[in-house]
Amino acid sequence: MKPAIYGALLMFAASAAAAADIPPAPVARVEAVTDTYFGETITDRYRWMENDKDPDWLPFLKQQNAHARAILDTLPKRDELLKRIQQLSGDIAAPEDVQRAGARVFYQQRPAGSNNFKLFVREGGKDRVLVDPTRLDTESGHVSLDWWRASPDGSKLVYGLSKDGSEDSVLHIMDVRTGAVLKERIADTQAANPSWLADSSGFFYNQLTGKVNTPDRYLDAQARFHKLGTNPAQDPVLMKRGLDAAIQYANIQSPYIGVAPHSDHAYLMLSDVRKEFRLYTAPLKDVLKGKANWRQVSDFADEVTDFNLHGDDLYLLSTKDHSRGRLLKTSAKAPSLASAKEVVPESSLVLQGVTRAKDGLYLRSMDGGVSKLQRLGADGKLVDIALPFDGTLIALATDASVPGALSILSGWLQPTGIWSIDNAGKVADTGITPKPALDLSAYTTERRYAVAKDGTQIPYSLIYKKGLKLDGKNPAFISAYGSYGASAYTPEFGSRKLAFLDQGGIVGYANVRGGGEFGREWHRAGQLENKPNTWRDLIAVCEDMQAKGYTSPAYQAIGGRSAGGITMGRALEERPDLFAAVVSGVGWHNPLRYVAEQNGYGEEPEWGAIADPAGFKALKSIDSYQQVVDGAKYPAVLLTTGVTDPRVAPFHPAKMAARLQAATASGKPVLLRVDFDAGHGMGSTRAQQDAETADTYAFILSQVGK
Repeated sequence: MKPAIYGALLMFAASAAAAADIPPAPVARVEAVTDTYFGETITDRYRWMENDKDPDWLPFLKQQNAHARAILDTLPKRDELLKRIQQLSGDIAAPEDVQRAGARVFYQQRPAGSNNFKLFVREGGKDRVLVDPTRLDTESGHVSLDWWRASPDGSKLVYGLSKDGSEDSVLHIMDVRTGAVLKERIADTQAANPSWLADSSGFFYNQLTGKVNTPDRYLDAQARFHKLGTNPAQDPVLMKRGLDAAIQYANIQSPYIGVAPHSDHAYLMLSDVRKEFRLYTAPLKDVLKGKANWRQVSDFADEVTDFNLHGDDLYLLSTKDHSRGRLLKTSAKAPSLASAKEVVPESSLVLQGVTRAKDGLYLRSMDGGVSKLQRLGADGKLVDIALPFDGTLIALATDASVPGALSILSGWLQPTGIWSIDNAGKVADTGITPKPALDLSAYTTERRYAVAKDGTQIPYSLIYKKGLKLDGKNPAFISAYGSYGASAYTPEFGSRKLAFLDQGGIVGYANVRGGGEFGREWHRAGQLENKPNTWRDLIAVCEDMQAKGYTSPAYQAIGGRSAGGITMGRALEERPDLFAAVVSGVGWHNPLRYVAEQNGYGEEPEWGAIADPAGFKALKSIDSYQQVVDGAKYPAVLLTTGVTDPRVAPFHPAKMAARLQAATASGKPVLLRVDFDAGHGMGSTRAQQDAETADTYAFILSQVGK
């Protein structure tokens, strides 16, 4: 590490005494490797970090984390923030998912005070815990509930558990009435997506075949069927590459077979990272015999993004030539998109999903980031259902045998809860999620628009305490994502952010291009060769905020998580003068090396393929690790990673940290925070999330003089 930088880090600590105990950040070993792509040579100084068996790898992570912890733990407001965050998160119950099945309601919720999510069943007005992963925790690690699905009559439950946030699920089966866990176990079921037969006797599921922590992990998955009480090792494989000569597909695509309760047809879905997928149907009896003659419904080019099967009626949500989506109807027995009937035309709303209840089809949609709900009745009339506030429908659960729906609804300043919708369209709080004893009257939120360089209006949301002065001196932490067509930052309550607001800060979210807030075209406008729009939209939002006096460069922080690391990383490099601090949460920084990680090849449709000239060009443009410039004056940077992360390999933030530490001339800190019993965040405990949030807020405030 450069002496000037280390000296600045010492000043960054709370006191000279504390600073004396700060171990220096390790200087990463430079072992350059060069690659040539289409005549262009790329040098990678830290290729060795891709090998987690390298003898320097774990010591490097431990020393980086020791350095980061020594600094973060001495920040003046860190303890105060952590105490407040623990109180805020601990006092609130947080629902995650809900399902109706027979007379039972299943819901996943983290109860107030609990360290992780549990699965409950409500029956006859009484609640019972079915799965409590915290009972399996040890001193050195924890277990998380990854996914679950109750059978149609609610008598059985299939669910996945994994250790330390790895998402490497092992499938379990439970008898719901007794709570007994059956003896069957099925490994490699991270993306199981189980689909039960109507009689609850068995289920279809997806199983991975590639070795953990290799680039083959998600390639060549297979669809199988498990009959309860049988040996899982003998489960028939009903679809894999090469099994059916009539169905050819790439190794990055996974096969999912499923059924609907009121249909004698099954479906086959071939999907990858794209929202759209290939869809087939076949008689269920033939599928179970392993003799299916699959009829194709749609290909990727048809842009079908959701569907609903009921009897012979097959409803398809498609964005082809209709960016915001429309609903079509065809026959499951003889599907034909060419002759499909349009039952809901494209409108100003972005159609997101369709699900069936006894009283009709429920359509979930979005208006620029705010969720909307409609119901299509048997009479063909489309009725708007008024939601109690502008927010996000995190989940929508229906049962084709029961009218109405259950939803998980959340807003920026409206705590997340489970709400019911009856057949008259009345929306009511079920009371399943206790209301927190929080006074939110001191806070407010607003929706604003920034103008991008090409004139596009970029929406963003701000949350802060009332009475904010527009003097440019407010700490502001703005996050952005902008990938996969996902609407990552829509109104959703997060109690932890109140700790930052109480310090006079602003929390904001930029709905940059590459997301799905305005439909398929909004996604395309930030995809592949258009990806620069994503980080430049974030820059435009920050410039707009600063021009309006909300903040200024000395008080501005930005953040991105996962693929948001692209957005954050490239904004950092194009406009280092615009920010005081940057936070990368498990960020993707070295996309040119996706070939070395398990969640790599499957990403090609979104980012481009390294073997293709256009793909290489697109990947190079988003690679923030390769864009770091020696001698540039970068703002303070905090990078985080989890060593069990299956989605973004830890070498991404590690390489980025090493490169920035060696290159920056600003004297501002670059820290790498490592969780050794966590992954991408999906399975992290409340305590882990509390600690990371406290570190993030304390780091930002220390850099803006607060």
